[in-house]
Amino acid sequence: MGVFSLQSIEALADVITGGGGYDAAPPIGLYRSGPKLVAFFRNFGLKLEVVSRVPSVRQLLDDVNERPDGRKLLGQIVERVTDQHDFVDEPQKLKAVVEYLNRRLVLDGFEVRQVGRSYRLIGTTVETPAALALRERIEALDLDSVQRDFERAIKEGDPEDAVTAACSTVESVCKCLLDLMGQPYPAKQDVGGLTREVSRHLNLSPDRADIAPDIKQILGGLASVTGGIGALRTHAGDAHGRGKGTAKVDARIARLAVHAASTVSLFLVETWQRTAEKARAEAGK
Repeated sequence: MGVFSLQSIEALADVITGGGGYDAAPPIGLYRSGPKLVAFFRNFGLKLEVVSRVPSVRQLLDDVNERPDGRKLLGQIVERVTDQHDFVDEPQKLKAVVEYLNRRLVLDGFEVRQVGRSYRLIGTTVETPAALALRERIEALDLDSVQRDFERAIKEGDPEDAVTAACSTVESVCKCLLDLMGQPYPAKQDVGGLTREVSRHLNLSPDRADIAPDIKQILGGLASVTGGIGALRTHAGDAHGRGKGTAKVDARIARLAVHAASTVSLFLVETWQRTAEKARAEAGK
């Protein structure tokens, strides 16, 4: 069974083709002729044989939906048909396209969401309370570099990319916090070095005498968690080349990395916010 429902596939076909060309209502997407549809799908390495425009596209999308890489390919197609460059003169039409797709996709656990200047297909079922809270703080603090990495991390479909983006999210959070604190980056700017440097400035050392043993254990685990995320990125992510026969990372492990990265990042951001608020309060006395 495919990742996307029949209704989502039909909606996507409507958007790609622009409808049958004989409908009384304006097309929901951009009308594409048969040759343009063939060229459109060729960009994704897909061969479309046009017998009848809309049914042919629906059949091809159905076939892709059943493929092991169907989620990734259909995600790329969704993002292509919501490219803002195609709607420069008709921004309201783009809004209608996004809303039309989302009414179906949301029931499949997905959403087309604007990230910066582009639209991305996001897997909404990935978002834990920690991920949702982190998203709110990213947006409130306008941490654009963190947002880009985080959206890639929670976008289901490519476990290797998710692992890489999860690690990049923690690294970007650490660099943004160091910028906000006016502190230089450490000499070793991997995820472990950055996390240790931020933790030092936020006084999160597990060696502190004024915290309970259980909290010390959790703080000590920060280094282990971020070290594990970094090691996983090196061995299983897509940031580095891999040798012949390297096993692909399991989607479960990728989700674990994403959730762990979200939790660590949220804790660091919340600690910085609390520290900054306390400093402002003391300065105002």
